[in-house]
Amino acid sequence: MFSITSQGSFAKTEAFFKRMLKGDMYAALEPYAREGVNALASATPVDSGVTAASWSYEIQRTGSSYTIVWTNSHVVDGRPIVIMLQHGHGTGTGGYVQGRDFINPAIKPIFDRIADKVWKAVTSA
Repeated sequence: MFSITSQGSFAKTEAFFKRMLKGDMYAALEPYAREGVNALASATPVDSGVTAASWSYEIQRTGSSYTIVWTNSHVVDGRPIVIMLQHGHGTGTGGYVQGRDFINPAIKPIFDRIADKVWKAVTSA
């Protein structure tokens, strides 16, 4: 058997969720989305600089869920260059260029700040 007992008020938590449902979350995510674009651009390996300059974002809402989607529009011959940089790729002569994980380390601090902000909003006294 599993039982949970609670004391006190959930008024602040409920108010937080109500603000999210009204769309306030979009405005709160906007600075993080822009910060993510800057972090990704700074971390992208540079040859010509086109891939680093091709980052953008969308904030999508599905029901009561919000998602930040970072995209990179640099495509050559139908191949997304950022995917090739991240995961590696074959060469035209039979060689292989090893990928370099630059996306995850660049974006993790932004995820951490979002999580901290949400946690503080839910737990603030």
